[in-house]
Amino acid sequence: MVRALRSAAHVPGAEAPYDTVHLTVRYPALAPRDDVERMSGRLAADTAAAPYPVVVLVPGVNVAAESYRWLAVRLVEAGFVVVGYDWVGELFPGEHGLTPGVDITACGPDHYGERPTTHALRPVLEAVSRLADAGPLAGLLDLDSVGLVGHSAGGTVALQSAAPAWFPEVRAVVTYGAHTMASQMLGYPPSTLLPAPVQAPVLLVAGTDDGVVAASAIRYGERAGAAGHDPIERTWAEALPATTEAWLVRLAGAGHMLAAHPDDPSTARGFLETPTDADQDRLRDTFAHVVTTFLHAQLRGDTAAKGRLEHLAEHPEPEIADIRRR
Repeated sequence: MVRALRSAAHVPGAEAPYDTVHLTVRYPALAPRDDVERMSGRLAADTAAAPYPVVVLVPGVNVAAESYRWLAVRLVEAGFVVVGYDWVGELFPGEHGLTPGVDITACGPDHYGERPTTHALRPVLEAVSRLADAGPLAGLLDLDSVGLVGHSAGGTVALQSAAPAWFPEVRAVVTYGAHTMASQMLGYPPSTLLPAPVQAPVLLVAGTDDGVVAASAIRYGERAGAAGHDPIERTWAEALPATTEAWLVRLAGAGHMLAAHPDDPSTARGFLETPTDADQDRLRDTFAHVVTTFLHAQLRGDTAAKGRLEHLAEHPEPEIADIRRR
């Protein structure tokens, strides 16, 4: 069974009322054993695969954590404890919405590289560590083995923040539809690609039909569809340290919002997508399979999972248009 705990964390430096992150922590649970558990719904954790690595789902802008529940459940079933969070905070000066916690100042050319580009990650991890001290998850978490799975802007800040000096516990980073191209609105020259300090193994996943990334080319002083405008491939090839293990996977017919299901059409920028006839359920299955395999290999040191990754690179599933490692 998969069960959820709820918690909250204060974000230092954020102004009230926009200074609280709300967490949903999903974990593998046992069936109710007595009337107390049946009546409260608070079920004991299944300890069979403990200690559990922790996976934090870092959301895209204006995408609710609930949109990633399908992926959280798949990850819990694969043997991880999974944390999602919602933070209504500042997106831009005077504008608020659901945010992965982007620190605009830290993203700018005067301060990039000085600190993480998200305010949210440390408070979220500290809140999870408190859950490891009491309640059903007490003593069951491996807080030194953390994976980040970021979507869109959430993937960008994950790549930009997972430096070992800031987050030594992060052992793997997965992104979907994310890159480190720098917006001209922040003061960067056109076509600037920011270096990502992440040294843990990285898996970059992208859809071949990502309308949001294509439409965003104007932000970086480029033209959508122009030769050479592939910010995700550039991030994989150029932005990561040469010593970082990095995988690039493209899903055939997938768009930007594949990771968010069901997609809420009243928020985010899914309206920029052009529907394809690809089977989206099968694409999500493939995405979840690749992600869980990668995280097993990196967070649990699973040699069989490492072998499955190598086999996948040599014999990709039909939904995989391209898979590479550097």
